[in-house]
Amino acid sequence: MEDEVERIELVLKQCFVYRLPPRPSTKGYRAADWGLDKPIFTGRIKVITKGKLCTIAIQDPATGKLFAEAPIRGDEVSKVVESVVDSSRYFVLRVENKGQHAFLGIGFQERSEAFDFNVTLMDFTKTLRKEKESLEPYTPKHDFTLKDGQTMKINIK
Repeated sequence: MEDEVERIELVLKQCFVYRLPPRPSTKGYRAADWGLDKPIFTGRIKVITKGKLCTIAIQDPATGKLFAEAPIRGDEVSKVVESVVDSSRYFVLRVENKGQHAFLGIGFQERSEAFDFNVTLMDFTKTLRKEKESLEPYTPKHDFTLKDGQTMKINIK
């Protein structure tokens, strides 16, 4: 069995966590409805990958104690992380603890941090897709093999 390496893909020093109101419509969550001036927690966020598992961990910046964790198993990023409809800096996370799950809002001070977070998740998905494609056998589109009795003549000048 092959040992998989655990990699820390991203660490952002400040992340705001919000309690979510009930989803207003099927269109999605709006960050403006969260009370952005009153986060329930402010911590750091780490994105850690190990094989086909990606874990988003929200930790206390002083102690490193885990506040919440959102595991992404395989290619299910869209089930765990959802963008909000009114901002590029806020997301909805499906966090898990002992078999139970809940939804929390997370936000970043800067757009560049939110962009880095989003790109890290897309890179994880892209890596999984490339691994899956490399395991599939290659089948050529055209058969260029010589048939029985067929010859090829090459003139070299």
